[in-house]
Order: sequence, then structure tokens, then C-alpha cells
Amino acid sequence: MKLSVLICTYNRPELLTRALEALTKHTEETPDQIVVVNGGDERTNRVVEYFMTTNKDGVEIDLVRTVNKNAASNRNAGLPLCRGDIIATTDDDAQVFPSWVRLMKQAHEEHPEAGAVGGPVIGTPTNSLVAKVADLITFPAWPSPQYVRTIPTVNISYKREVVDRVGLMDETLFCGEDVDYNWRVQKVGYKIYFDPQIKVYHEHRPTLKGLLNQHYRYGRGYYLVRRKWRDMYCVYPHRIRRFRDVLKAANFIAALLYQPFQTSKKASSVKSRRALIPVMFLAGLAWKGGMVMQACKESGSRSNWR
Repeated sequence: MKLSVLICTYNRPELLTRALEALTKHTEETPDQIVVVNGGDERTNRVVEYFMTTNKDGVEIDLVRTVNKNAASNRNAGLPLCRGDIIATTDDDAQVFPSWVRLMKQAHEEHPEAGAVGGPVIGTPTNSLVAKVADLITFPAWPSPQYVRTIPTVNISYKREVVDRVGLMDETLFCGEDVDYNWRVQKVGYKIYFDPQIKVYHEHRPTLKGLLNQHYRYGRGYYLVRRKWRDMYCVYPHRIRRFRDVLKAANFIAALLYQPFQTSKKASSVKSRRALIPVMFLAGLAWKGGMVMQACKESGSRSNWR
């Protein structure tokens, strides 16, 4: 099977250089095609053009110039150019592991029922407390291979037949478009398969402000996707109709307090746990605050329209 890789980038030429080096120079098997969608400036164009002229392994590299709107629109600009039997997506701030291409192909061959395959997103080595928190809570991960609900677009791939059936990403979603897309994959009868061996390194947000802004946006996106799909799994009740809904609402609030303690158990030492808990609490507060703020905005918009 041939594999295409789609990368969206915006004014981060240094990071994009590392991402392309990982895919073309530091890999056991090169992809057949790389499509880079640039919503930024000319510096990024020059990086892509350099790799076009210097790669010696026959990798086809295509550059798509677009006006940056959001992640969904940028990916939609590149998807039609991806010709592989497998279409993998990653980001300019990620570097795939050397075995990434080979393991992606292998997983798709071994799991024809899986419309999408992906794996863990690991922070680049650092002593940063913020980065350690991001490793624990920003991207979902499981210790063993299994079917899951969603995998982020920084480390996922789709069978061509699935993309043809599901179509393009929802450009009305400024965040959470990957969760929406993976739900649509499942709605047409495919599964999402997580393989812990398929890894990418990721440049996590370096500051606490960056981490909190990221989780706040994720919270807003979470609300928008759940508003679109009322039958999707959700951490809060859409309406209070039964006693079970009351319990779910109570847990939505209580989880702010107990989840940091539960997640901190993964840390290597008691000292690390004590340092991580306050940051995880703030990140959880930002995430759920984003949901609440988006709900208030939606409610206000409907009131004004009436």
C-alpha cells in the first residue's frame, strides 16, 4: 500500500524542517508522498522547496499555498492531492519515529476493519513541568493496542476508501475537527485502532499560559462537537431529565478535584506528583471553562437571533 502524509503549517519553518527531516532522512521507510499545506509566509515555502530539490529517495513532495483559516480548512486544501492508499496526517511541530511509516502500513494491513490507525503523542525530552503535564493530559494514550473513540490528527492515518466515504473535514469547527471526523468514520461502520508502537514526538506548549490557552480552546471545541452530535460520548449531560443526568453533572464538577490526583499517580515520584497536581487542576479548569464559555456564547447568539 502506498502512503501519503499531509502536514499543515503556519509560520513555523524551523519546526517544519525537523518534521520533514524525520519523514525523509531519519526513517526506516519513506512515505510515497508528502503534501505540505502552508497558510503562512514565504519562509515556509522555501523550506518545502529545499526538500523538493534535495530529497534523494523518490519521495514526491507537493506544496499547497492557502490562506490560513483554521486546521480543518487547511487540511481540506491538501486532502484532494493525497493519492496514497493510506492518508496519514501529522503536524509541523511533530517528528515521527523512524518506524512510523512501516508500522502505519502494517497496522492497516492487519486491521482491515479499522478506518483509522494511530498512536501516542510524546513530548520531546525536557525537564519542563508544563511539558510533563501535557504528556499526561493533553493527548490520549493507552498502554496496549485497542479500539478507541478518537486519535488526534498529529498522529493518525486513514484508509483511502474511508476518506472517500466520509469526505472533507468540517470547516465550521475551529477546534475539535479531528474528533468530529473520527466520529464520522465510526458512523459509516469503521473502527479507530490505537497502536502504542506508532509514535511521534511533539513540541508541547512551553509555557503555562500556552498550555492553558490550548486546553481552553479544546474545551470550546469539545462543546461544539457535542452540540453537533448529541449521540456522541460526553462528559456532561445535554439535559437534566433523569437522576443519572444529575450524577453526571455532579461528576463533571467533582472531576476537577479528583482527576489531577488520579493522573498524578503516573508520575515517577511523590515530589513530582505534588508539583504536577496544581498545573493539572488549572488545565482542567481551562478545559471545562472553555466548554462553559462556548455554551454561554451559543446561548447568547440564539437569544439575539430571536
